[in-house]
Amino acid sequence: MRDEDVPGFWQGLGLPGLADVHTHFLPERMLRRVWAYFDQAGPLVGRPWPIRYRWTDAERVAHLDRLGVRTFSALAYAHQPGMARDLNDWTLGFAATTPGCVPTATFYPEPGVLDYVRDALGTARLFKVHLQVGGFDPRDEVLDDVWGLLADTGTPVVVHAGSAPVAAGYTGPGPIGGVLARHPRLAAIVAHLGCPDYADFVALAERYERVALDTTMAWTDFFEELAPVPRDLYPRLRDLGLAGKVLLGTDFPNIPYGYAHQLEALARTGLGDDWLRAVCWHNVVNLFR
Repeated sequence: MRDEDVPGFWQGLGLPGLADVHTHFLPERMLRRVWAYFDQAGPLVGRPWPIRYRWTDAERVAHLDRLGVRTFSALAYAHQPGMARDLNDWTLGFAATTPGCVPTATFYPEPGVLDYVRDALGTARLFKVHLQVGGFDPRDEVLDDVWGLLADTGTPVVVHAGSAPVAAGYTGPGPIGGVLARHPRLAAIVAHLGCPDYADFVALAERYERVALDTTMAWTDFFEELAPVPRDLYPRLRDLGLAGKVLLGTDFPNIPYGYAHQLEALARTGLGDDWLRAVCWHNVVNLFR
């Protein structure tokens, strides 16, 4: 399946397009550093990872439009103090001038975090944190009111909590599970289906009403070599998808294959057209309705 085949994919399902909850747009200087880190197969990458779409913002937005991606995100994440507020200014400004882009923000455990999250909530409809790259404990006391605020407002947050591609101190189901135990109404979207801790994160999505999973890189050849999704989880993932709790995510543009391969990988699970329609469109659209 090639990118030019993508419109035929969603048209064949009777959809008006695709809705992708997990894409990245960053300030150019930061994006170049991220790409350089992937090029070097840095410690948190752990393997060769050639970036497929090393294009300008305008070129990447235009490509998503050609594919029929009607809704997408500009996920950014702070990995040290003093970054988040400026990142939020950039990502929210990008969304304001980019049709289809969901206004997105981030945060980090630091003094003043509750204040700038409150400020961002005036516009942001989605947050992102990366526990592997950020290297912080989501149970940190300074974040407790932030999680509470997001839970109270029903604002979803994409959380990279799984231990792939390389485990870090606060990845795995335990740390974010502790946050959910304290804030059970938090609308957490676990990136990458929680790879490689699939079963544990599926259980969290089943246990908590607002916890969902995104499909980013799941079932692709690249991730199946690293940590295949266990087949015995397929029935539970099908049920979660039909219940609105599995969302299309791709990691565009930071992927080592074409965008179409993510869709091809979802289709070959055999979980059915109703599941594909829910995952690739309805679940994300309903989240932001």
